[in-house]
Amino acid sequence: MTTTDTATQLEALRAQLAALDEPRVDLRHMPDTGLAHDHVWITRRSGPDWVARLPKQSQMQLGPEANLDFQAHCFRRASASGHTPTLHGRLPIGVKLPRGGLLVTAIPGRPARLPEDLHAIAEALAAIHRLPLPAPAERPPLSNAVSPWQAMRDEILAQARYLDTLPPDLLDATARGQIDTELTRLVEDAVAVASIDAHRCLISFDTHPGNFLITPEGEAVLVDLEKCRYSHPGFDLAHATLYTSTTWDPASHAVLNPESVVRFYRQWQSRLGADNPLTDDAALLATRRAMWLWSITWCAKWWNVHRREHDALACGEDWSTSLSDPTLIAHVADRVAHYLSTPVVTRIVDETRYLQRRLAFSDALHGGDRTH
Repeated sequence: MTTTDTATQLEALRAQLAALDEPRVDLRHMPDTGLAHDHVWITRRSGPDWVARLPKQSQMQLGPEANLDFQAHCFRRASASGHTPTLHGRLPIGVKLPRGGLLVTAIPGRPARLPEDLHAIAEALAAIHRLPLPAPAERPPLSNAVSPWQAMRDEILAQARYLDTLPPDLLDATARGQIDTELTRLVEDAVAVASIDAHRCLISFDTHPGNFLITPEGEAVLVDLEKCRYSHPGFDLAHATLYTSTTWDPASHAVLNPESVVRFYRQWQSRLGADNPLTDDAALLATRRAMWLWSITWCAKWWNVHRREHDALACGEDWSTSLSDPTLIAHVADRVAHYLSTPVVTRIVDETRYLQRRLAFSDALHGGDRTH
């Protein structure tokens, strides 16, 4: 974003805050670290600080008004967990704020440090996943697919088409073969489908560690909520601990060993209770494979579409590089190339197989008692 664009944003935001009876504020544009939002820290004289979330695009492929409404529902519903910011207001769509914005509680905290903060992230996710499930009629506009597994599979296969257009120096034949094998296993995996489709809860679907802040009290707060849905929590657990997630954000970069991942899963399971059907190991392993395939095919998609022109109508999805700082774009390009490389693809496939053996062995060893 240019200096002129930033100044225009801040001018519009200041005017909107004055209209909301918040005329005495200090505004600080926060570093550009995400492809979907700009953020402005609002220091208020009248109470706790806020953050303005100003969408660059809609990853849910929604128009500006529908996108704001969707994200507002995400914050309202997840905030009951005590581990997400509270929604305070909505900024109207206008010429200077073409996608509007949301005002949420500013969270003083530091980036997550792994593996030491995994326990706090597990507690936060468990609190979200334990929230009462609304009646079906009350779940929109959040997605509540008849089959969460089929919905996820369809997303992955739609993105997988972009694999065909990647240059060989970005995706070689070895890595492509391994990805195709895992895609085939995804399509054929019927063992956990019944469990995944029968049991659901509110999930974030965007739980990479960079989206958490750790408060001075040691609690994890999930600060980015724009993709919530009613689906299986295994997608959240995977996204919090996959290599493609833990090495995404420079502020929380870490490489986890498999035993740290096992302990994370076990802690989360203990908070939900061993009798909770959401904690089924087969479903958690299936959703972990699926979440990685979603991530790796998203990489292929981004590589193909990020050079497109900015959507001047500000409608729906827009990965144009003109919306983000060049340093951020360079970082994303580096991560995409890294994740598509043969050593990384091999690493994740091998880890998945290890976890399949390790979790099954742990269950047998402890007679199904997952608290050990």
